[in-house]
This record gives sequence, structure tokens and C-alpha cells, in this order.
Amino acid sequence: MISLGIEQLILAPPKWLSGQKLGLLCNQASTDSRLFHSRDLLFSGFPDQLTCLFSPQHGFFSEKQDNMIESGHTLDPATGLPMYSLYSRERRPTKEMFDLIDVLVIDLFDIGTRVYTFLYTMAYCLEAAAKFSKKVVVLDRPNPVGGELVEGNIIAGDCFSFVGLYPIPMRHGLTFGELALLLNKHFGIGADLEIISMQGWRRSMLFDDTGLPWVFPSPNMPSPTAALVYPGQVIWEGTNISEGRGTCLPFELFGAPFFEPDEILRRTEKNAPIPGCVLRPLIFEPTSNKWAGKACRGFQIHVTDPSTYRPYRTSLALLQAVMLLYPEAFAYKKPPYEYEYERLPMDLILGDKQVRLALEQGESIMDLEKSWQNDLSAFEKLRQEVFLYN
Repeated sequence: MISLGIEQLILAPPKWLSGQKLGLLCNQASTDSRLFHSRDLLFSGFPDQLTCLFSPQHGFFSEKQDNMIESGHTLDPATGLPMYSLYSRERRPTKEMFDLIDVLVIDLFDIGTRVYTFLYTMAYCLEAAAKFSKKVVVLDRPNPVGGELVEGNIIAGDCFSFVGLYPIPMRHGLTFGELALLLNKHFGIGADLEIISMQGWRRSMLFDDTGLPWVFPSPNMPSPTAALVYPGQVIWEGTNISEGRGTCLPFELFGAPFFEPDEILRRTEKNAPIPGCVLRPLIFEPTSNKWAGKACRGFQIHVTDPSTYRPYRTSLALLQAVMLLYPEAFAYKKPPYEYEYERLPMDLILGDKQVRLALEQGESIMDLEKSWQNDLSAFEKLRQEVFLYN
């Protein structure tokens, strides 16, 4: 049985929290194992101490869709407390916001992929806490895609953005608390930071192994399977290919009207081995976003063996097949993307424009993977220094 960070905090609150003014960074997925929300648990467990709330991208209720759709500041109807959006005109907490608190409690459900922006909202909060002399407490949660496998290239220095502020791989294999330690220690933020660890979580666990209820952390993350494929399937966001937004299976479905599935499968299998999954051809029709109302030929990814499935490799091999088979129909998404108005969104998602150029030139996916190994080995050493769980 896993006990989450929020449950550990309520069970044994640190004495130093007594009398401290608390802020809480959360969204609607910030619940305990019984689906009680962290806001309500803190509000009742620390009477008169919770002074304000903060929300990340997609809003408190995970209601806002997609890229650069902002939430405004508001009052929380349940408590009457001010709720500050950190995905609005400001993505960094201001001094005026932090003047209301002594301690910022962070309880967000991350999905284990570099480009998911909750990580960078936490980074900005750590930076603000260091600047304004506030303490941060991160309530830890499972990494839904496990804590063992690491995959992908490290971000190049010219590709830092709000979907990649630090040199980490696409699939990082860390919990949110471990990520906070990595940012704070190795990347020099230097905030006064404490992690409330989970009990019972093991690095080998995928989300389905935890016994916890899935509460979607963003509107297009409806299931653990969507999280499992996301470290690869997110790259379609940088193209004119539908990543399944506007369907009931975002990221599991992908395609476009010009796809020829059999042709793509043959080409993909030449590009790289893609174990642990079945690519099942189908037709789907998005109700919104790319190709809304149009019949898209494509695939559903069925993950058959998570231990051998490599989401980033799989989606890179598919991307390379599509760009080389359909050079006239395929296109990259143009800026803006996550508040970057000049650089190509695909380069920001991949984290290195040299990866994009290599794909365009037909270079071997497996050779690309080999070229990342030294960086991944160095990251693995950093990663192990912040492990909280065996």
C-alpha cells in the first residue's frame, strides 16, 4: 500500500509548520488515495494557516486545453482564498504573491516527461522562494511511467524553453520530489527545500502497479496509458499530424488524412526496432484541434510490454517515416509555442535541432541513441544522487 506525500504530511506534520502561513500549488489531480483534495486536507488539518492557492498550466480544474491558453487569477469558491494562476501573464510567482506565505507546499502530479510544464512551474517557484527567502515543501507522488528507465537526448543549450529549462532527457525516471532535489542541488537554485516522501513506492512500479486512483492532471492525459506513450507521442505537437487531441484517446491515437498506414509501418520497421507495442491501423475523426472534422488515417499505439517499449524511439522512428514518405504533405508547426515566438516548436520539443536535422537526413535512429549514451550515463549519476526510493 502506498502512502502519498500529502498523506504522510497529514499523518505526521512537522512541528516547524505550526503557525506558518501556507500557500499550496496544486490542481484537481492533487488528491489523496481516497480522492480527498489536498486543499481541503490542508485547510482542515492546518486551521487558519492556508492563505492562498496557486495553479499550473491548464488551470486548477485541468479545464484549459493545449498551448498558451491561460487561466486568470480568481478566488477559490470552496475556501474563499485567492488563487493565483502561474500560467497567465505571469508564469513566475511575484513578491506580492509570496508576501502572503511563509511556506509554499507543492503537490502536483507529474507524468515523468521532460516537456510537461508542471516541472518548470515548480522550478520558477523554487527560484522565487530562494529570492524571497521562503521555504518550499514538495509532497511526493509516483512517477506514473516508473523510476527505472531513462530515455532520450539531453537538451542542447540553444533549445531551453518552458518545455525544457534544464539539461535532462525526455524520460527522466524521477519522482517530482526527486526532480525538485535535482533542480535545487545540481542546477544551483538553492532554495530552502524539504521533501515529504511517499511510503511503499518502488522504482519498478508503473501507475497501474500502485493501486492508486488515476485523476487526470491535464485535459489530454486521461489514463495511465496516455502517460506511458507521451514521452514519444508528444513530438507530434510540433507537426501538422494529429496527436489525438479532440478524441477520447489523445496521444494513443495519431494520424492525418494523407497517411498510408501500411506504407508507414514498413518504413518505420526499417528505421528502428520498436518492441513492446502494436501499431494498429485505424481511422479517427478529431472533433477539435488539428484536422477537426476530417477523417484521419493513422494508428492506435497498444503497449504490450512496458518493460521493452521505448516511447521516444518508437515515435522518432514513426516521425522519420512520415517526414520522408510525405515531404509535401508533412509540415512542422510554426511558432508561437509555449511563449517562444521565433524558434521552431519541434526543436524545443526534441530539445536539440540536430536531432531534427538527423531525422530529416535519414540517419539511423539507433545511431542517434548511441550518440546520447555518454550524456545519459552522466545524467544517471546525477539521478542516483537524488534518489529517495530504492
